[in-house]
Amino acid sequence: MKNWDKIKLGDLCDVITKGTTPTSIGFKFTDSGVKFIKVESLTETGEIIPNKVAYIDEDCHKALKRSQLKENDILFSIAGALGRIGIVKKEILPANTNQALAIIRLKKDSNTLVDFIAKYFNSNIVTDEIEKLRIGAAQQNLSLTQLNNLFVPLPPLPEQQSIVSILDECFSAIDKAKANAEQNLKNAKELFESYLQGVFENGNWETKKLNEITEVKDGTHDSPKYIKDGIPFVTQKNIKPNGLSFDDTKFITETDHEKFYKRSNVTYGDILISMIGANRGMAAIVDDKRVFSIKNVGLIKSSENINMNYLLYYLKSSLAMKYVLYMSNGGAQEFVGLTALRSFPIPYPSLKEQNEIVKKLDALILEAKKLEGIYQQKVNDLDELKKSILQKAFAGELKTEKELAI
Repeated sequence: MKNWDKIKLGDLCDVITKGTTPTSIGFKFTDSGVKFIKVESLTETGEIIPNKVAYIDEDCHKALKRSQLKENDILFSIAGALGRIGIVKKEILPANTNQALAIIRLKKDSNTLVDFIAKYFNSNIVTDEIEKLRIGAAQQNLSLTQLNNLFVPLPPLPEQQSIVSILDECFSAIDKAKANAEQNLKNAKELFESYLQGVFENGNWETKKLNEITEVKDGTHDSPKYIKDGIPFVTQKNIKPNGLSFDDTKFITETDHEKFYKRSNVTYGDILISMIGANRGMAAIVDDKRVFSIKNVGLIKSSENINMNYLLYYLKSSLAMKYVLYMSNGGAQEFVGLTALRSFPIPYPSLKEQNEIVKKLDALILEAKKLEGIYQQKVNDLDELKKSILQKAFAGELKTEKELAI
C-alpha cells in the first residue's frame, strides 16, 4: 500500500449530520413540493432516482433546516440498507432527507474530491469497516460518531484526480459490458417465452374448458388463527415463477386443516394457480409431498385426461395470461373467480402430441436456463471486477495504464 495519509472523515468535513422524519415533528408528506430523499431513492451505483423520492412542503423544508441538502453533498445510508451512497446534483435541489441518510459535506479547503470520497465509500474497505462496527452492537445502525471516526486514505489531490479518472474509465467499460450481458440474459428468457407462445398459437387443436378435462376447485376463503407450527397454509404468495415455495408459510391447526381439506384435497401432481392479487394466474405444480391447505388459490386436480406438465406450460404462456386479465373482476384486489377458472379455454391436442410438446419444451427450457446461467455469471463477474478494482484503488495498487479489457 502507498504511504498515504489516513485522515478521519470528520476532519475533512464541514458537516456530517442527518435528517428527521417529517411526521415526527408534526408535518405530513405531500404529493409535490420539495424533494425528500430516502434510502430507497438511491441506486446501488450512487444515483438518486427522481421518481422514488417523497415530497414535503416549503414550511417543512424550512423546519428541517439541518438537513437541507446542497450541491455535492454525499449521502450515505446509516440505517436499513447500510452503505448506499449518492451525490447530490444541482438538478435535484431543493431537497431534504431523513435520519436514515447521513449528509457528508466536505470542507472547501480539504483538498478532497467528492467523487474520490464517494468511490471510497463504495469500496469493500468501507463495507468491511461497517461490519466490524456492527458486530456485537445492540442496534444495526451506524452512528454519526462512528462515521466521523472512519479513516480515509487520502493521496495528494492530483493522484485523487488520476484515480477517479481511471475508475470512471474502467467503470464505463464494465457498465457497458454488464448492460450487454443483462440484455443477453433478457433475450435468453424471452427466447423460451416466444417459443412457448408460438407452440400454442400455431397449434390447430380443439379447445376444451378446464372443467371438461379435470376437476377444478378453490381453497378456503376463511382466515383461521395461525399457530407457531402445524399444517402449512399456502396462499397465492407461495406461488412463485419458479414453482411452489414454502418460504414464509404460516401454519394452522390439524382441526382447521381437516375442515379445509374437505373443500380442497391438494395432492402431489396437482396444479395450483393464484386467483388474486398481482400474481393472479401464476401457476405451479405440486412437487412436494407434504400435507397442506390453501387459500386464495385455485386447485386443478391431476387427471389422466391431460399431461399436467403440458397444462402447466400452457398456463404459463402469454395466451393464458390474456384470459386471466380479461376475466379478472375489479375491486381492491383483482381476482379470478372459480367460475372463470373452470371455464378456462385449454388447447387440447391428443395425449401423444401433449407428451411430444412437453418433451420439446423441457429440452428448450434446459438450454435456456444454461444460457441464463452463463449470462448471469457474466453479470456477477463484472460486479466482482468492479469491487476488485475499487479495492486496488484505495490500497494504492491501481495501475496508471488501462486496468482491464472487457
